[in-house]
Amino acid sequence: MLTRIRNANTAKHDTVDVPASKMKLAIANILLDEGYIAKYDLVEDGAFKTIHITLKSGLKRISKPGLRVYANTEDIPKVLGGLGTAIISTNKGVVTDKEARKLGVGGEVLCFVW
Repeated sequence: MLTRIRNANTAKHDTVDVPASKMKLAIANILLDEGYIAKYDLVEDGAFKTIHITLKSGLKRISKPGLRVYANTEDIPKVLGGLGTAIISTNKGVVTDKEARKLGVGGEVLCFVW
């Protein structure tokens, strides 16, 4: 999902379609709440579900399949000195870096968004 969004931004596309999953919907909700995407729609096409995302800003993938990046509560990164947002997968769900600090949990750092 993150690579598709990044590629669509690079190619100057307005929208991108991504196959749906619970994790991707949670990330899309965070991106929408923080104002990094304009909107998203869940489209059901027979047995398949697709997320149709309208783009707005850039992102950087941090944790990759070949190298997972984890951070505990004290080491949660700040993006651009607090101007951006880090999306973190914790045992409390997928949350932003600010929420993770407030909850006092760490987890896998998925991406940075600015």
